[in-house]
Amino acid sequence: MNTTPSTFAASVGWDAEDSSHLYQIEAWGGGYFGVNAAGHVVVRPDQQAGREIDLLDVVEGLKARDLTAPLVIRFSDIIAHRLRCLHDAFATAIVENDYKNRYQAVFPIKVNQQRLVVEEVYRSGREFGFGLEAGSKPELLVVMAIAEDTDRVIICNGFKDDSYIETVMLAAKLGRHIIPVVENFLELGLILKHAQKYGVRPQIGVRVKLAAEGAGRWRESAGEKSKFGLFITEILEVVEELRRQDMLDCLKLVHCHTGSQLQDIRRVKEAVTELAHVYAELKLLGAGLEYIDIGGGLGIDYDGSRTNYESSMNYTLTEYASDVVYRIGSVCDARGIPHPQIISESGRAIAAHHSVLVFNVLGASALDQFRIANRLEENSADGASIPQPVRDLFDAYRGVSERRLVECWHDALQAREQALQMFNLGYLSLAQRGLAERLYWATCAKVRDHARRLEEIPEELEGLETILSDIYFCNFSVFQSLPDSWAIGQMFPIMPIHRLHERPTRNAVLADITCDSDGKIDRFVSLRETKRTLEVHELKSGEDYYLATFLVGAYQETLGDLHNLFGDTHVVHIRLDDDGSWWIEETVKGDTALQVLGYMEYDTDELYPRLARDCEKAVRENRLTVADSQRLKRFFETELHGYAYLEPDAEP
Repeated sequence: MNTTPSTFAASVGWDAEDSSHLYQIEAWGGGYFGVNAAGHVVVRPDQQAGREIDLLDVVEGLKARDLTAPLVIRFSDIIAHRLRCLHDAFATAIVENDYKNRYQAVFPIKVNQQRLVVEEVYRSGREFGFGLEAGSKPELLVVMAIAEDTDRVIICNGFKDDSYIETVMLAAKLGRHIIPVVENFLELGLILKHAQKYGVRPQIGVRVKLAAEGAGRWRESAGEKSKFGLFITEILEVVEELRRQDMLDCLKLVHCHTGSQLQDIRRVKEAVTELAHVYAELKLLGAGLEYIDIGGGLGIDYDGSRTNYESSMNYTLTEYASDVVYRIGSVCDARGIPHPQIISESGRAIAAHHSVLVFNVLGASALDQFRIANRLEENSADGASIPQPVRDLFDAYRGVSERRLVECWHDALQAREQALQMFNLGYLSLAQRGLAERLYWATCAKVRDHARRLEEIPEELEGLETILSDIYFCNFSVFQSLPDSWAIGQMFPIMPIHRLHERPTRNAVLADITCDSDGKIDRFVSLRETKRTLEVHELKSGEDYYLATFLVGAYQETLGDLHNLFGDTHVVHIRLDDDGSWWIEETVKGDTALQVLGYMEYDTDELYPRLARDCEKAVRENRLTVADSQRLKRFFETELHGYAYLEPDAEP
């Protein structure tokens, strides 16, 4: 028996606090999101309850400016706050552990390559000396141009070719504080070649393949089977080659990759301890090491459970910083070597919270809509004799009571199966099958409604809410805006942004507007276990209903593709003034149909003329009137330049 009362159990009322608890916003929101007394989601960019932005107010304000959902809304102030939290956590740990050096974060721009995001990170990180990381040649070009400050480090990861390395050496000569990390032995030869060519004394890093394994969804990206990095034997070869070239002092950094979204702090401790020992040994061999780069992996709590589940993390930022600083300091003290400067590449922890995807619900499909007359014959469409399985279904429907819920449910299942078998053998008409279908779903709904009133729901009936869940059709593309949800089953917090003072009365899965059956979301975060449906409100005719997906600032904007030719959504950057009002800092219009067609190499200059010629031909052949032809051409031209997503009807 399930001892947890149903979401829909009878209650004396419902308010915003109830919704806050239902959707667990205080758990996964990290202090950045909450619910106000009006029943709207609010955003608190610096985690202060008195300084908040009403999300619905923002959405309606954008709509008045012809920026309709779906929308990505970025709260730039959250980035600044996340950077400060990261700095403060390490600053505190450094003081508490008497660590004799500093901490510096670098932002891996692969996490969110959008120009405005990267520039915001770099600008907000200036007071802390935070830098940037590039993992490809195009990313290198970006960070070289942006990272002008000579005291802020640029880390270059990923595979590199000759021109990549040559560009790095020229950037070093320009004055950039740039460190290429050797991922394979061939890269070292390229560094030495171009350093000699341009007379540069380079700063060189090496990535170590640790024995410590990763954990979670990306566990195979770390450890000895990692894609990148050098084995210890290869690193010793690097040391000897640099010694022969009288350049061992140029080896400035050791690096490791511990994985992404590390949910278990034990993995962090193991990896950092091993890397610290590698650092110490290389330092004692004469390397000019000054930096230890612990890579990324710092997780965020997507579901708010504070566990080692793959969508969560069982540690805090404070604990993470303390463990890193303590373990590096302890190893160095034991070996009698100076403390290195600590670098981390914590992209997800910096960027995830600041972006929210808001989308509107277009309509719904429900399975509990069927109504049944009191007499069986009144439900029959053709007046023909009614087969026994259909009579049994009607009896099950009529017999539903709180004392017979499980019995009637089992009877309905059996009768439905028999009805389907008779139909497949040709003994049941289409009308009779339709009646059986109506009776079955009506019985399911009746059993569910009675079960909601129970303090304990029988185990056999626990799945009824899922079976009878609505489908809410939502104006977005999973593939474009939430690719991790589709590809790897990543769960993001999703909830309505308004009407939270009302008790939700429907359970739904969310379907996007693509034409693929897997363009849907049917797994939702919960503190106890994954929910298969989301509690939502009944749609009201003529009123917008908005849902939002939170914590989408990391990777989602950079991984999406043009599935069904749905391009980028509108993006708006919002800031909070000291007086509590919000304002629009930047607006990036979403892709038009014309733009996405151009991405796919269509000759957009020829599309309209082709249609216009066919319209004129149809007019000549009397298949279209001139007025209809003009209407079609105007529609075509307007939609070419219109938003790729669905838009509300124009005002009459």
